[in-house]
Amino acid sequence: MDASSPAKPRRGSSRAAIAPPPAAERLTLLRAELAKRGLDGFIVPRGDEHQGEYVAPRSERLAWLTGFTGSAGMAVVLSRRAALFSDGRYTLQAAKQVDANLYDLRHITQEPAVDWIAEALPKGGKLGYDPWLLTPAQVPRFREACQQAGGELVPVDGNPIDAVWADQPARPAAPVRAHPLKYAGLGSADKRRTVAAMLKSQGQNAQILSAPDSIAWLLNVRGTDVPRTPLALSFAVIHKDATVDWFIDPAKIPAAVTRHLGKDVRIKAPDALGPLLDRLAAKHAKVRIDPMADPMWIAARLADGGAVVDRGPDLCILLKACKNTTEIAGMRAAHLRDGAAVAKFLAWLSAEAPKGGISELDASDRLYTFRKENDLIRDLSFDTISGSGPNGAIVHYKATPASDRRLRSGDVYLVDSGA
Repeated sequence: MDASSPAKPRRGSSRAAIAPPPAAERLTLLRAELAKRGLDGFIVPRGDEHQGEYVAPRSERLAWLTGFTGSAGMAVVLSRRAALFSDGRYTLQAAKQVDANLYDLRHITQEPAVDWIAEALPKGGKLGYDPWLLTPAQVPRFREACQQAGGELVPVDGNPIDAVWADQPARPAAPVRAHPLKYAGLGSADKRRTVAAMLKSQGQNAQILSAPDSIAWLLNVRGTDVPRTPLALSFAVIHKDATVDWFIDPAKIPAAVTRHLGKDVRIKAPDALGPLLDRLAAKHAKVRIDPMADPMWIAARLADGGAVVDRGPDLCILLKACKNTTEIAGMRAAHLRDGAAVAKFLAWLSAEAPKGGISELDASDRLYTFRKENDLIRDLSFDTISGSGPNGAIVHYKATPASDRRLRSGDVYLVDSGA
């Protein structure tokens, strides 16, 4: 085999090749479901209920439908037309993964979805959207586009993709763990009191928290619900008295985490969120929501019930961005440990790559092996980008047994990695 040839898939590799989905069949299934619901189209965003870049397997609706696995993008499906929108990082990837006979491929900023909708939605058409997946900041733009086309934007009750995705994965069920004070530097009770004081100063009764990273910071907890990011997918409401209602499957909360949280954090099942919003609304409470992060479903439920919906950024964002001395020391120590692993890898690569026989997957696996020599590592921070030659030109490239390429003298080798 020539050194420039694709490397053979290795037996026992942890990376399984992903076969292209039967996109035409799935598109047909979705259109049939939309017709049953009296809809002329549907918006399919990449994000989940928490607007995260990393989502659980059951929330990979865009990938299931179109085959596109990029971390940002959107599709709009109409009865006779469909389009996929991605940014410049994924131009090459989208062209490889998505059937251009089924979807128009558009640049999400140069040719926005709203422009395509205004041109393509039939007059009188009803375009559906999942109010759990779009935010109050997004919905008005889509509504205006539908109105320009002479159509209507319609929230759906239950995502139609979920109705036709026969083998959709289950919700993540891994247990939550406490984040020790020796790493956090500040206890959850102190953080909650700070946020509560900010709510009081603005005359607000409560704040909705939809961002799992904000909840992780506020409660000093971590999870494994999404790849490469230590988050537990959940919602929370923090009140002006510094108590919190946390909406998460109670089965995911071990007794040790319950003790860690204390009596002022009430753990409730996810389906208890709606009734709590109704109680706040019935009191005409002033509730803070982040229009860029919270689902439209939550904003509408509060407003329809009589709450005063006060829009503003999630109060946890700036607080968690300002690192305390413990966190700063921890980051420095982590970089020293990881830097040593990267230095070992670069020395190994310099010695072994010129001999030939090293592939993209070999290199990324060896880098991870060096990192795992330190027992404090939890995970990579993102899938390692290990690209040789032309593969290095693909932004966010992920080597697979099918695409794996050997490193060849004279080629550029790109490795982008973190832990």
